Amino acid sequence: MQKKTPDYDNVFKTMKSKHKRLFISVINETFGKNYSMDAKIETLPSEGYLTESETTDGSKNIEEQISDFVIKIGNEIYLLECQSYDDGSMAIRIAEYAFIVARQFAVWDIGHATIPMPRFSVIYVKRTEKTPKITTITFTFPDGQEVNYESVNVILEEFTKEYIVEKRLFPYIPFYIARYENDIISENSIENAVEDLNYFRNEMVRLHKEGELTDDEIVDLMGFVNTIITHIANGNKNEERLVNIMGGTVIEMESEKLIRKGRLQGRLEGVQDSVLKLLRKGLSVLEVANLLELSEEEVLEIQQKA
Repeated sequence: MQKKTPDYDNVFKTMKSKHKRLFISVINETFGKNYSMDAKIETLPSEGYLTESETTDGSKNIEEQISDFVIKIGNEIYLLECQSYDDGSMAIRIAEYAFIVARQFAVWDIGHATIPMPRFSVIYVKRTEKTPKITTITFTFPDGQEVNYESVNVILEEFTKEYIVEKRLFPYIPFYIARYENDIISENSIENAVEDLNYFRNEMVRLHKEGELTDDEIVDLMGFVNTIITHIANGNKNEERLVNIMGGTVIEMESEKLIRKGRLQGRLEGVQDSVLKLLRKGLSVLEVANLLELSEEEVLEIQQKA
């Protein structure tokens, strides 16, 4: 069985653990809900199960599979699975994940059990000719009954950048660049990718200023974008240009620490130190001003006094 791409998987896992709030808009869009962004969201244990897979030499391996994301909002349970490729085992895995989740909320008495299945969706980062539009699990029973348990898949390539921003689908932004994978790898023209990345950067900065993204959220989203770019480009000539649009993964993660230091201490010295360190890291005056919520004039003044 084909494995998940580690970088895509790691980005998704980090996002769900650090920024689960951002997935509220994903739930709203995917399942037609209207939860507020400050709704209480609970991450449920992603209990694993053991599955058998065959290796290239014909031997068997026992592997633990763990569902990507199980969350509870109100009384509703949602299972999200992020995929970077077409996986023939996806439907059976969803069935197993769903039963594991449903078992936690099952109720029973003598001769009767009620097992509430969660809502689910598979998010496909990439699309090929085999990518299914719907995932369907058909339960068949000895008396001839058949019940379809299904959900429309999320195929990110079908989402425009404008729609992602309009609907505040922030978790999709890091994976958007995957649609330009062939151009990046083959070192063809990447002008469309550059244009889209600039759009996302500017929109994230705007929404950060308006209070819709926190400091940590915007910094990490930019870092996640660059993680995916670095994975795709793998050191070729396109990598540096694309990474620089978001400011550089290492730079942004360092800036997170500097922002926290300057703001929590509330001292001018802390802000000045943060400004100078970020400038030395290669960020532009505008980028530093946006990240630290300063004016460009204030950044220039600190730079000139140094």
